[in-house]
Formats: sequence, structure tokens, C-alpha cells
Amino acid sequence: MGKVYNIFLAIFCAIGSFLFGYDSGIISSIITFSAFKSFVNDPGNYDSLSGAVVSTFTGGCFFGAATAGWTNDKLGRIRTVQLGVSISLWGCAMQAGANNFATMLIGRIVAGFAIGVLSMTVPLYNTEIAPPKNRGFVVGLTQQMLGIGFIVANWVGYGCQFLNGNTQWRLPLGLQLAPAFLLLVGSPFMPQSPRWLLEHGRDEEAREVVYRLHGSDAATRDEADAEFAEMQETIKAEMLVRSRSLSDLWATRGMLRRTFVAVGVQVFGQFSGINVLNYFGPSMYRALGLSAGQSLLVQGIYGAVGPITNFFFITLLLDTVGRKKPLLFGAGSFVVTYSCLTAIVASFPPDQSTNLAAQRAGIAMIFLTSIFFSLSFGPVSWVLASEVFPTRTRSIGTSVATCANWAFNVLFSQVSNIAIVNISWKYYVVFIVLNAVDFVIMALFFPETKGKTLEQMAEVFGDEVDAHGVLESSAAHEKFDHENLDSAKV
Repeated sequence: MGKVYNIFLAIFCAIGSFLFGYDSGIISSIITFSAFKSFVNDPGNYDSLSGAVVSTFTGGCFFGAATAGWTNDKLGRIRTVQLGVSISLWGCAMQAGANNFATMLIGRIVAGFAIGVLSMTVPLYNTEIAPPKNRGFVVGLTQQMLGIGFIVANWVGYGCQFLNGNTQWRLPLGLQLAPAFLLLVGSPFMPQSPRWLLEHGRDEEAREVVYRLHGSDAATRDEADAEFAEMQETIKAEMLVRSRSLSDLWATRGMLRRTFVAVGVQVFGQFSGINVLNYFGPSMYRALGLSAGQSLLVQGIYGAVGPITNFFFITLLLDTVGRKKPLLFGAGSFVVTYSCLTAIVASFPPDQSTNLAAQRAGIAMIFLTSIFFSLSFGPVSWVLASEVFPTRTRSIGTSVATCANWAFNVLFSQVSNIAIVNISWKYYVVFIVLNAVDFVIMALFFPETKGKTLEQMAEVFGDEVDAHGVLESSAAHEKFDHENLDSAKV
């Protein structure tokens, strides 16, 4: 029963990731709609402005993720989720009801800020409620719900192209309000993270949450007691020796390595180029010779491939094969797929060639990139970035890693559409080089973390806090102080 409850919580919290996936998918369709182009009403600068529609959102995400590091520590995980979805409702309403392009951009920034908050908080919360042996699956649901949001968005976009007037783009943007409202209404019934409760001295509440997460039978009660004892001892020790400063992320060699791994896996996920395909997929398909309608149809099919692959991977393999091997597989695979895509587009330029076999092969490479991403960086980046930090710095560390993700997301979303139009196949060479470098770095410096409790990560990174020693030392100091005080009174 405890496992079912864990999974239910993870899926419900990951509605925040669904919003992220839906926005990523729907904007790739909206920027191709004729009604939206008429709304922007600047044909000469449309490529730049459509890039701005995407990049202002991701820029807002960056600042949202940065803010969430503080709110998660001060307010807790659930209150931060509530803050994120409340702001999301505001931003989505502004987009759907925009009467000029400036209002649209502001709405994109506000909604992006909300998604930044949620994109950092959802995997953080799921990491802290998941049992070690299933943590890959539970946190991998973040990517699963993101993918489902992408599927829904692509097919909503495909259907809305047949509508007339501004309803063509207002309706799909307005539909974002429904999942945000659902998460806002349901979030008060979700338990706080037991680790956050322990940090704030609410030990008995934390114990009750651990019992609920493990189930109610006697066998799981013993397991819950053991996990709670380890959790309590380690967190209390960390609170005695650590501050809440950003500099903690590089204060020791072990912490620096943790930060390098967490930031690295998020940035390398962007180097996969997956969001270039997500945001500008229809533009890329048109560059391969497809019509606008065909491009949206192919994008809809493409959107289903990744989530299906991701589901089987997190269900059957992630907690077995670990974290490092899938990442190496992903980076190596991207080198191959982008090399093939580059060769196809360079050899058969879409504006000069009508070779249908080459078009199909190019589309196949894009589909394979999505499949390989779902077998590697898609789920693993969220799992690894949130599980490597100790409780005391997990919130701020996950925030920094997620900010790094969004920073590169902003970069690629701003330049990609322009690059695809102006330099075509040469742009894909960038991703060949980046993923080759990623492969080497991960092979040399990334550790394996599967099956470890969050409190055991200190052993993996070589900066273990001796909880027994710290607590005994603290107790000894307190005893010494009491003895001196008693002597002084005598």
C-alpha cells in the first residue's frame, strides 16, 4: 500500500511537470499558426519574435527555479508548489487573453516563472518521499508527466489548426488553466517532505509521514522506523555543522563534486538538443520538405514516442542499470543521430532536393533522438540532480542545477529558429561536438548512485558526515557546559 501511495503522490505532484511539457509542446504548434502570425503582425521579424515567445518563457523559468531554492527551504515543498501553480494560473490567463504582443510576452514570463518553480520543486519533493530502491522510477515520473503533457499539447495543436481566428491559439493556451487549478486544489492533501519537517524540528510529524509512505502493516513499520532513525540522525548532524549558504555548494571537495554532477547532468541534457526539437520541431520538418499541416501531424506522432519509451525505461530498467550507463549511452547515441541528420540535410538540401527517402531518414533521426533521450537524460537528469545533495543543501543545490538547465534552454530557444533558417545543417554540428565532450566528462567524473539512500550519498562523494561523532561531540559539549554551570553555582 505504501508503494501505491508513493506513486500516487509522485504522479499528482508531477502535474507541475505536465504543465511544463504542455507548454513546450503547444508553443511549437502555436508559432506555426497563421492566426498567431497575424496577431504578431510583423512578418519581417517573425523568426526573431517567435524565438522571443519561447525564450521569454524559459527566461522566466530561470528566475522561478532560482527563487524556489529559497521558498522550498522557508515554506516547504507543498507551499512552494501552491505558489507555483497560483502564479501559473495568472500567467496562463494573461497569455490566453492577450490583446497585444507585449501582454503575451509578459504572460509568457509570468508563466515561465511558475514553471521554473515547479520544475525544481517536483523532482525535489519526489526524491524526498521515494524509497531508495524505487527512487529512479518515482522521480522518473517527472519526465513521464512532462512527456504526457507534450503529447496532449501536440494533438491539441494539431486539432486547433483547423479553428478560425484567434481562437486557434487562445484555446490551447487557455487549456493550461485546468491542470494548474487541479494541482492547486489537491495540494493541501499532500504530506510535507519528512526531511523538511525534520530540518524544522517537527520530528513527530515527520515520523507520521514516513509511516504513511511505508504503509501500515507491522513489517513495513520496522522498515519505516529504521529509515526514520537514519534520516533523523543524519539531518540533525548536518544541521550542527552546515550553514544555509550558497557557498556550501563548493565548500568541500565532495560538495564541489556533487554540484558539478548535478549542474553537469542538467546542462548536458540541454546539449542533447531535445528542446530544439520540441520547440521548433515543425520548423525543422518544414526544412526537411514537409508542408505545415504535415509538420504538425509528424510532431504529434513524435510527441508520443518519447513518453512511451520513458515509461518502459523507468518501470523496467532505471533502478536496475543505474544512472551512469544510460547517460553514456545517450550522449554516444546523440553523436550518431546528429551526424546522420547533418549528412542528410547537407547532401539533400530541402529547397533543392525532392528525395523522399532522405526526408524520411531525417525524420527518423529526429525520432531516434527522442527515443534515446527518453532512455537517458530525460528521466536520469531529474533523478541525479536532486538525489546527490545532502538534505541541508538539497533545495538550494537542486535550484542551482535547474537554473543551469534553464539558462541553456534560454540560449537554445533564442538562437535555434534563426540558426535553422540561416545556416541549416551546420547548426547540428554544434550538438555533435557537445555530446562527444559530454561523453568523455561523464565517463571520467560521474559516479553511480543507484540504490543508495539520500543519507548514504555522502559515502559516494567522499564527504561523509559522521552523524554519530557529530551528535556525540555536541552532546559532550552540552554536558561540559552544564557541569561548568553547576560548578559555578556551587
